[in-house]
Amino acid sequence: MNTSFRLLIATALSAMAVSSFAATSVKATVNGMVCAFCAQGIEKRLSKLPAAQAVYVDLKLKVVAVEAKEGQTLDGKEIISEITDAGYDVIKLETVEQSAAEIKANIKGKP
Repeated sequence: MNTSFRLLIATALSAMAVSSFAATSVKATVNGMVCAFCAQGIEKRLSKLPAAQAVYVDLKLKVVAVEAKEGQTLDGKEIISEITDAGYDVIKLETVEQSAAEIKANIKGKP
């Protein structure tokens, strides 16, 4: 096997390894959540989405994070629809390269 072919294989394998560990989540700022029951209702609704692997809701900071299953993509419109249908307002929606657990750890101040 020649050197350039080995380099190509090594580069492809390392790119695959990096992408397989990078989780994609949709993070939303939600107004109207005032109690644990509110947060639990949103978490339950979003957990039922086919592409959702994990959901994290922080009531104090009004943050909702939905992590995508590996190889799947979350639909921001569907997430907004689920949250608004439950009676809450989505103020901001963004896609982040973090898992729901990483988002939770960052909010809680843990490394």
